[in-house]
Amino acid sequence: MLELKNVSYQVTEENSDIEILKNINLKIEDHFVAITGPNGGGKSTLAKIIAGIIQPTEGQILLDGEDITNLSITERANKGVSFAFQQPVRFKGLTVKDLIRMAAGKDITVQEACGYLAEVGLCAKDYIDRELNASLSGGELKRIEIAMIIARGTKLSIFDEPEAGIDLWSFNNLIQVFENMHKSIHGSILIISHQERILDTADKIVVVANGEIKDYGSKKDILPSLLAAPDAACKTLMDKLV
Repeated sequence: MLELKNVSYQVTEENSDIEILKNINLKIEDHFVAITGPNGGGKSTLAKIIAGIIQPTEGQILLDGEDITNLSITERANKGVSFAFQQPVRFKGLTVKDLIRMAAGKDITVQEACGYLAEVGLCAKDYIDRELNASLSGGELKRIEIAMIIARGTKLSIFDEPEAGIDLWSFNNLIQVFENMHKSIHGSILIISHQERILDTADKIVVVANGEIKDYGSKKDILPSLLAAPDAACKTLMDKLV
């Protein structure tokens, strides 16, 4: 279980303190949780704080009761936290097989590595020896990154707007991958997203706007109100969903 207690984050610009997150209190213990809300509301900042990419100004972060607030991203990864960026990193000279073996943390066989690629809908023989370079599309990289996270098998897998920068065909395949992950993964999945189809896959939805949690609950309670709400924050969300 992930728990955030009174987490705040602020930056200083031109001698002024700007609050990005304000006193966030949140427990994530469900299988699949989506965080949504308007652009600039603090969603990606919250994800990066959970992953350890940035440190909160105030508050505590607990993973299965252990305080990980001051741990680095590497230390949190060793504790069982995975993070997938909006734009997956390309590694010239590193093959897909190498990446999956590194993620698994052991010298897995080619057949095992191919199994992870199959889970994300990629034909293993076409990808296993490919380099992680510009020859791969955004959609291919997203699915390879997900295969890497499945290979890691961590307690908490965080995806920051996985739909960003990919075409409709890749997005449709991505949705299928997340639906399959929802059924098979043993840990928790936390996805930052604006997309209704991703939100509809989640067990719980967290709405973040203006650096605060505006709502949190099951998708059957939260999603209809998001789609129907007339206020500005939800209108921004609706603009993204159209």
